[in-house]
Amino acid sequence: MTSTETKHRQAETTSLGRTVHQRLDALARFSSEAGALTRLYLTPQHKAAALQVESWMREAGMQTHIDAVGTVVGRYEGAAPDAPTLLLGSHIDTVRNAGKYDGSLGVIAAIEAVAELNRSHTRLPFAVEVLAFGDEEGVRFPVTLTGSRAIAGILDPSAFDVEDADGVSVREALQDFGLNPFDIPKVPRRRDQTLGYVELHIEQGPVLENENLPLGIVTAIAGASRFTLRVSGVAGHAGTVPMELRRDALAAAAEMVLAVERQAAETPDLVATVGQIEAAPGAVNVIASGAVFTLDIRSPEDRIRKGAIATLWQEFQAIAARRSVSVAKECFYDEAAVTCDPALVQALAQATEAVGVSPRLLPSGAGHDGLAVSALCPIGMLFLRCRGGISHNPAESITVADTSVAVAVLTHFLRHYEPA
Repeated sequence: MTSTETKHRQAETTSLGRTVHQRLDALARFSSEAGALTRLYLTPQHKAAALQVESWMREAGMQTHIDAVGTVVGRYEGAAPDAPTLLLGSHIDTVRNAGKYDGSLGVIAAIEAVAELNRSHTRLPFAVEVLAFGDEEGVRFPVTLTGSRAIAGILDPSAFDVEDADGVSVREALQDFGLNPFDIPKVPRRRDQTLGYVELHIEQGPVLENENLPLGIVTAIAGASRFTLRVSGVAGHAGTVPMELRRDALAAAAEMVLAVERQAAETPDLVATVGQIEAAPGAVNVIASGAVFTLDIRSPEDRIRKGAIATLWQEFQAIAARRSVSVAKECFYDEAAVTCDPALVQALAQATEAVGVSPRLLPSGAGHDGLAVSALCPIGMLFLRCRGGISHNPAESITVADTSVAVAVLTHFLRHYEPA
């Protein structure tokens, strides 16, 4: 390739990233809050964003529809009408006061990769479907991954009965959105016709930035467990009960929190977080009779996560016995780790190398739609460098140059992917 051809190709690639960023800016306008980005599942803002995404899918040469749980589906047919399907995508719902790139990047970049195929009149040995899921964040309702669970055929029917803070059920919200819950049985994909699922997502961590790499290939999505811990002691006067006679629930909880930090720091491939803690009765001059705190513990290996949970529970009980308090635990979330498909990992690494980037393998500590889709088919993921590793925050920041590389990798992957 001559230097002129190289410059022309680089300009074309950069324009792909610029288009993605322009569309991400446009999508961020669909928000329920002025001056901030908040787009919750099955709200009018979600519907407006879904219709805009559907329009871009059609521009890229796809046939489109919105399925019965609000997932926007764009289909680019393969060379044969009965060809199996490769799934791409991510989610377009957000947390409150979100950044522009979490989730939406993977949808818009996938659309642009398909548009590249369409511009060159390329049909593949398989069909491509781009999916824009609507409930990955689980902010409006106390459920999550509704769209991806439905695609995978593992959506619990009880999820439709849960309500948001205003008393609106998922079932009612689906109907308000213009959807028919009775069509949900039509949503799941056939396993024998689905090749895999690939998602591009911002990293949500600092590894790629620290290593000055635009992209990484995900090897696994960490399993996660979440608990509520309740410590019970005895209230007493802050001035009259000697220190050695106290049954202070908050002091015991504090020691347990430090045990969590120590366990995670000493265990490779483990992270653990206490994100909430409160004391009762909560008076400045009263010894705490109760304390409640949360524990979020994650690892790409379930063996490590479960072992750490068992060790911590033994330590919590020992702390409670020594301090003459009691402790109880309740698990309210438990998801197994998911390993990315080795063939997809290899194909994505080859595509990354083909565009001039050294492949970097790394796990994902955050959950993604792939957790649910893995029940249907093999999954693969790409991470894009995000400044400071910041996510779920208006300060999310990625570059046009990095996005251009990501679209080029997705496009190369699609053109060269050879299903087993």
